[in-house]
Amino acid sequence: MNGHRLATAAVVLGLLGSLTTGARAGAHEHRQGPHARPTLVSSAPGSTTPLDGYTVQSTAKVPDPAADVSSPGYPATGWYPAGPRSTVLATLLANGVYADPFYSTNQQKIPRADFQVPWWYRSDFRVADTSERTYLDFSGVVSAADVYLNGRQVATAKDVTGAYTRHELDVTSLVRSGTNTVAFRIRPNDPGKNLTMGWIDWLQPPPDENMGIVRDVLVRRGGPVALRDAHVVTKLDVPSLASADLTVKAQVRNDSGAPETTAVAGSIGATTFGKSVTLAAHETKTVTFAPSDVPGLHLASPKVWWPAGMGGQPLYDLNLTVSDSGTVSDTAHQAFGIRDVQAPLNSDGARQYRINGRKLLIKGGGWSPDEYLRWDRTHVEDRLKYALDLGLNTIRLEGHLEPDEFFDLADRYGILTLPGWECCDKWEGQVNGGEPGDKWTAADYPVARASMAAEAVRLRDHPSVISFLVGSDFAPDATIEKNYLDALKAADWPTPVVSAASDNSSPQLGSSGMKMTGPYDWVPPNYWYAKREGGATGFNSETSAGPDIPTLDTLHRMMTPAELDTLWKNPDAKQYHRSPSSTFGTLKLYDDALTGRYGAPTSLADYVRKAQLAQYENVRAQFEAYERGATDSSKPATGVVYWMFNSGWTSLHWQLMDHQLDQGGAYFGAKKANEPLHVQYSYDDRSVVVVNNRHAAATELTARATVFNPDGTQKYDRTVTGMQVSGDGAHGTALTLPASVSGLSTTYLVRLTLADASGKEVSRNVYWLSTGPDTLDWAHTDWYYTPTTSYADLRGLSGMARVPVSAAASTDMSGGTATTTVTVRNTGGGMTPSLLTDVHLVDATGKPVLPVEWSDNQVSLWPGETATLTATYRTADLHGSAPRVRVSGWNTPEQTVPAG
Repeated sequence: MNGHRLATAAVVLGLLGSLTTGARAGAHEHRQGPHARPTLVSSAPGSTTPLDGYTVQSTAKVPDPAADVSSPGYPATGWYPAGPRSTVLATLLANGVYADPFYSTNQQKIPRADFQVPWWYRSDFRVADTSERTYLDFSGVVSAADVYLNGRQVATAKDVTGAYTRHELDVTSLVRSGTNTVAFRIRPNDPGKNLTMGWIDWLQPPPDENMGIVRDVLVRRGGPVALRDAHVVTKLDVPSLASADLTVKAQVRNDSGAPETTAVAGSIGATTFGKSVTLAAHETKTVTFAPSDVPGLHLASPKVWWPAGMGGQPLYDLNLTVSDSGTVSDTAHQAFGIRDVQAPLNSDGARQYRINGRKLLIKGGGWSPDEYLRWDRTHVEDRLKYALDLGLNTIRLEGHLEPDEFFDLADRYGILTLPGWECCDKWEGQVNGGEPGDKWTAADYPVARASMAAEAVRLRDHPSVISFLVGSDFAPDATIEKNYLDALKAADWPTPVVSAASDNSSPQLGSSGMKMTGPYDWVPPNYWYAKREGGATGFNSETSAGPDIPTLDTLHRMMTPAELDTLWKNPDAKQYHRSPSSTFGTLKLYDDALTGRYGAPTSLADYVRKAQLAQYENVRAQFEAYERGATDSSKPATGVVYWMFNSGWTSLHWQLMDHQLDQGGAYFGAKKANEPLHVQYSYDDRSVVVVNNRHAAATELTARATVFNPDGTQKYDRTVTGMQVSGDGAHGTALTLPASVSGLSTTYLVRLTLADASGKEVSRNVYWLSTGPDTLDWAHTDWYYTPTTSYADLRGLSGMARVPVSAAASTDMSGGTATTTVTVRNTGGGMTPSLLTDVHLVDATGKPVLPVEWSDNQVSLWPGETATLTATYRTADLHGSAPRVRVSGWNTPEQTVPAG
């Protein structure tokens, strides 16, 4: 580890420095509010204390020299209080400087010029005992910073640059007993010029480009000998899973000017180990404990970590201590999991993941943080719980690599993660063939390598992390790739490294085994069944049919009445809440399809209800096609990432749930498709297929398919008994619907049910189809969609009779959790079903109570049929109101009933 001595005699210990778990242990909830008192720093060796927050101000308003600004007692009058992780704009928003930028076009009114100058971040901390050594340990500076402590500069922006590089500054000689002041002069960010974070075409980018400090700044304490880079390399015996070998590694560093003989001691569970290490002045050594010298590190019957639905998520803890003459000098703690990840290329060249020896179809979504990078653990946890509710197993992070707590949560919930670098800015500027992003200069290469080193050290022990994608739209060239791979190797990176998220190759890694063939805008449901372009073959790293219109409740919270009027009336209008991209600036492709298939909208409410039907059928088809193709003998589907899982702001596209965490057709279409045991219709060959995502085989199943006209008249019915389907994603064909059915209307309904051996219904799925299917113009496929030359005629749904649905609800509350049970019944006197009946939990004012997890929703009921649904949520989210449920649907009059 190379050091760099500055004029203050502070030592910058490692632009490539290592991360121990102190940062994770010291991580905390995001806190807003005035930074009134200094952060109290522990004197305990090995402690890591995060700064509580900052006061923030533009350098344009601060004429005082840096030495004054960074000295204790400086009167930061008129400065803005900020939380411990905050961009400049997030700080200003928290202080009420601007109107809600998520509403209408308010963000356009924020002057970008205010963020073209550096901003000061200033924080005080108190140290009681200066006999311990003190370090500042941080990453997450966007884009670069000059760093000062107690009036002295300890690092320059040349050294502290890049959002992901990690820095450890030895400030022992400058720290005094009592109050100390650290100040960061943050440089403006430009994702096209800096190796930081950018928003590509996801949303309207923030005016400050996220300049600020977005991860904790830690004050580390310790004695003369430091422990760093503590981690465990695991080797699981696959496929038996009967044993695992653990190798413990750490760096021991002598920060004193004299030789030291130290004792390193550690434990994992009941296994203890230790050794003596002699260090010259300022020497660093790597200590290793392996099963060959510590038999207890060979585990029989290890507790194996599995993705959710495949097994449990046990974690182990490594504890290390280094002592100097019997006195503890430093400690390190690291949680880790034992699992094996392989991702070879199959015979078609597609990447096939195996966890602990078992193949799995990657079913994921693309992650977006909050637009202003505001960390809210509860909000993040709620979204990850939604991923599990949707039956997804993976989250892809293209850049915007979240703080440690994100990966802690993913470990705990069993959600796999695919982190990697982002496209379309400086990260791929050297290889992107003319897309946005400056070419690299000589100064960029060490920053990129340092970024890779820091993230590798931070992420490697998380069992949820199953790869790192060193490229996105493009793969790195030989020089960049070597730097990345050298950094990953030095960090003992344990999982497959992928050259790109697109179908590209790099010199050492070879083919990515992934495809990025779109679509990103509207295509019909039958698109997904073709084994070409974005269809269900191989590993599609990002894809969807584009727009995902939120619920009416959310639309009213994000747009003005005039904007909402334009939304449903004018497909050619630029939509600010879609994208800054000219390709994705309007909803024309989507709106043309909505009108062509369902008929022209007659009002905003009609537009939204048609959108929910369209999104339900399309998202369901995307996941169902990949599910059905996962075990095909030819061109199997190995992975699909819905683009995107969520949006960082109030958006009209690329989201399975909206920013308010409300759920509509896209959400429940995905939830339906990803049922553990699922019956589905195939748009390509009319087959009715049962997919078994459970590990065990399913036997004695009964599948039934019934075809109706929209008025409920039955035109076809067939039942198949005695079905058996193997587990782990296998599928079996129950029957194939006939190509033509006598008396069938142009628009028709198909109801599929699946019952287990006891006769209990375990899956129900309802489709609305047309005798004239959507026709795709494959020859004119573009990078973002395939044109449709004729639309399926679903306009017959508009003539469905209105059907009353009764609802009765009750609520139980226990331990902070509420469960509302709702029974809905089609009470119509005729034959017409209630299509896509939606139940929303609302408060006394009619506002949705969110987040909420439904057992099922958007159900279709034939006359006399009932469905009992449960909603689970936090009691506190009622805010003292009595719960109510609002029932509506395609052809169901809206009503709201009490649920107390």
